[in-house]
Amino acid sequence: MRIFKSHPLLKLVNSYVIDSPQPSNISYLWNFGSLLAFCLVIQIVTGVTLAMHYNPSVLEAFNSVEHIMRDVNNGWLIRYLHSNTASAFFFIVYLHIGRGLYYGSYKAPRTLVWTIGTVIFILMMATAFLGYVLPYGQMSLWGATVITNLMSAIPWVGQDIVEFIWGGFSVNNATLNRFFALHFVLPFVLAALALMHLIALHDSAGSGNPLGVSGNSDRLPFAPYFIFKDLITIFIFILALSIFVFFMPNVLGDSENYVMANPMQTPPAIVPEWYLLPFYAILRSIPNKLLGVIAMFSAILILLTMPFTDLSKTRGIQFRPLSKVAFFIFIGNFLILMQLGAKHVESPFIEFGQISTALYFAHFLLIVPLVSLIENSLIELAG
Repeated sequence: MRIFKSHPLLKLVNSYVIDSPQPSNISYLWNFGSLLAFCLVIQIVTGVTLAMHYNPSVLEAFNSVEHIMRDVNNGWLIRYLHSNTASAFFFIVYLHIGRGLYYGSYKAPRTLVWTIGTVIFILMMATAFLGYVLPYGQMSLWGATVITNLMSAIPWVGQDIVEFIWGGFSVNNATLNRFFALHFVLPFVLAALALMHLIALHDSAGSGNPLGVSGNSDRLPFAPYFIFKDLITIFIFILALSIFVFFMPNVLGDSENYVMANPMQTPPAIVPEWYLLPFYAILRSIPNKLLGVIAMFSAILILLTMPFTDLSKTRGIQFRPLSKVAFFIFIGNFLILMQLGAKHVESPFIEFGQISTALYFAHFLLIVPLVSLIENSLIELAG
């Protein structure tokens, strides 16, 4: 195995996944990264396979997806894997971000890792939205129409931007073609960013650990310890994904998307995929269109403020009871926003949405800095 130490490329592989020293006390919450890499591989492999049979034209897109489902050997399996792994991808990303918030993974020296992670999250959302349009069912068409129309809120140039995105005056053949092209290319950009994410982690301080202190006193090599630990969660993930793919493949989808796109008939409720619902709820809770769009994008970008608004002297909130309360209220509020995103725009959901949106932004801008200052004071008093 000496070649792993001497070969210029294998030397890199060795330093990342074989000899890389990891803190011995990291828990299974540190396995989400490898699961996300696994999801990305599944998405690229199934996506390229689907692209071989997909036809990005307004007249044939829906039929080509039906062709994949009915006529292509194991086409149903490839498609269901692709659509359900997309949901799994987001589910694990939310867990990964939640773990980062809980254990203070955004604090220096890992601020760059956090920033690249946020960029990855935004690109993932864009890729998922583009992919949702491709089957060209009712939800695809109307989802694309509603979301692209958000750009029209930009003063002066908004409508021009929307028509530029569409390549016409409505969602048409040009739109579908460019969405397909972008949806095909972006996952490879995501893979490059994921690699940068890993390099930034590796070259700063490596993984943190559940105690929030230096892990240098006790480390273990990545192989075989953490390779096998990652494999355990990968196998559990395969089992869980299989249950969805084989027993309830459409449970996370919308039945409207099995109706061919019809520009003359609007569905009763235009609802995005479940993983975009919290941000859709924020968008809808603000009456002004432009402010709503700004709030929706800010809701993602606000993650970037965490390294600056968390004023605590310690990393993570493991030993900070007030911050724990604030964190779990934030999680509950996020889940409420997810529910509200799927409701009709009517009372009392509008008011609940506005309260939840205010609480969401307050958490990052007011609650986190205030609570961390209070806890700093309490620690000093106790000392």
